[in-house]
Amino acid sequence: MPAAAPSESSPSRWRASPGRIAALVAGLWVFGAGEALLIASALGNSPWTVLAEGAGEQTRISVGTMTVIISGLVLLSWFPLRQRPGLGTVLNAILIGIAIDVTLRVLPDLEPLALRGLAVVAGIGLVGLGSGVYLACRLGPGPRDGLMTGLHRRTGLSLRVVRTGIELSAVASGFALGGTVGFGTLAFALAIGPLVQAAVGALSTVSSAEL
Repeated sequence: MPAAAPSESSPSRWRASPGRIAALVAGLWVFGAGEALLIASALGNSPWTVLAEGAGEQTRISVGTMTVIISGLVLLSWFPLRQRPGLGTVLNAILIGIAIDVTLRVLPDLEPLALRGLAVVAGIGLVGLGSGVYLACRLGPGPRDGLMTGLHRRTGLSLRVVRTGIELSAVASGFALGGTVGFGTLAFALAIGPLVQAAVGALSTVSSAEL
């Protein structure tokens, strides 16, 4: 099916007002800061950060830089899947990893278990908020979301099955490489969907014209 031409209800994925770009950057940075809090808690990362941390452990590359590398590799898989990126897609692949490394450098050591637990809660909340802001900008799917929808379209499997398979593969591979899996990973898996939905709902009243 040919792609629909951009309209007022479907803004361009590559052209955006300064307000939308600022919101996009802010949302991605908040997302990355949330991921950094999960890493700093040492109680379990989100699935893809488990993979980035594990791969970074094996290559002596920082988790943020490895996040950017993995995002780039995922984007390469879009070509055979014929996915359409946008400005948000490109910035997603770059900024989240940078935000992770920058935030980890400024975070203090989280020694008490209670403080680490709070970091998990705050980290998941920030990822949910950042995701909501990012999605509200409508400037293209993130690399992993595009992989999910592309595989769904090519295989005919449900989005839930495809997403679950991707996430489990990332966790298993990352854990085998030395990534941190734990309470935070489970809490993220259970809470992130409702949080993103709530964030998108709260931001839906802000029109793209206002951004």
